[in-house]
Amino acid sequence: MLKRIEAIISGSGEVTTREAILADLNDGEVRIKVHTSLISPGTEMAGVKDKRANPNTDKDPVVFGYANAGEVIEVTGDCKGIELGMRVAAMGGRANHANYANVPVNLVVPIPDSVTYAQASYACLGATALQAVRRTSPQLGEYGLVLGLGIVGNLVSQLLQISGARVLGWESLPARIKMAQACNINQSVNFMKENAVEASQTFAAPYGNDLAVFAFGGNATKAFNNVKDCMKKAPDTHQMGRIVLVGGCTVELRGGASSGNLDIRAASRTGAGYHDKKYEYGKDYPNAFVQFTTQRNLREIIQLMLEKRLVVDPMTTHRFPLEEVGKATDLLINEPDTAMGCILDMSH
Repeated sequence: MLKRIEAIISGSGEVTTREAILADLNDGEVRIKVHTSLISPGTEMAGVKDKRANPNTDKDPVVFGYANAGEVIEVTGDCKGIELGMRVAAMGGRANHANYANVPVNLVVPIPDSVTYAQASYACLGATALQAVRRTSPQLGEYGLVLGLGIVGNLVSQLLQISGARVLGWESLPARIKMAQACNINQSVNFMKENAVEASQTFAAPYGNDLAVFAFGGNATKAFNNVKDCMKKAPDTHQMGRIVLVGGCTVELRGGASSGNLDIRAASRTGAGYHDKKYEYGKDYPNAFVQFTTQRNLREIIQLMLEKRLVVDPMTTHRFPLEEVGKATDLLINEPDTAMGCILDMSH
């Protein structure tokens, strides 16, 4: 039996590792010798902070992590072209921060030799960003705002630009603005130092912004009210355009004329199929009716990395061995101005 080292979160929010026995492989699963994983500074760290703020020592520790990459060492059942020795990216509740992982086949995609394991670890958050971009329905030449230039916001901005939209990012942390610039997101505003509404109106003049994506957590009502003033307006003064919520933010809305004719949309996870067990374990949806599944979104992200059109390396601020996952999470929580993309390395 393989000895698995896995990252865990205690009921009080302490992050450590433990040894475990790797479970048997089920039909439709791929066993991966993990080389790298990416800690989500948004969703995962929100969970850690919540446990620290509301500790419950009676709760058992939970394994965490949902984005990794490595080498296939075993398959069983119909694994649809995934073969032994293949380099792959994986995502989902079984793609943990661990040295080995058993992952359902439809949450696994091959990666070419020129895409590194560390880069491929961004595929899950990339698919999350791509699902959000699909929800905005961007058109060539449209103007859009992305609020929050963390990993998902950065990727959303890049993907909107690839789709032909012009993007202005809103961010308060200078380091994230620099990372965005290194990822070819050249227009941004530090909303703590500048008037973001005026900058956004100037950016999209004389048309107004067609879309906005909220890629951050916390209360976003003030931001929403500011963004309304940046959107395009009809002659009757009603705001128009699409606003997509992909971050875990909370927005208080009023109906009627107070919100104009804005389309408010949510973007859920990575695309169709994620959390459908039958899909995850190999039952595909009909391509003609479900065009962009989770697996297809993952494949598109990897392809854009291969083509050098999607850039992720500037977002990787730190690398740690798996055994130092606690140090990595503390850094993400305590130093968000300097830490963003923390890669865990299991290849040593």
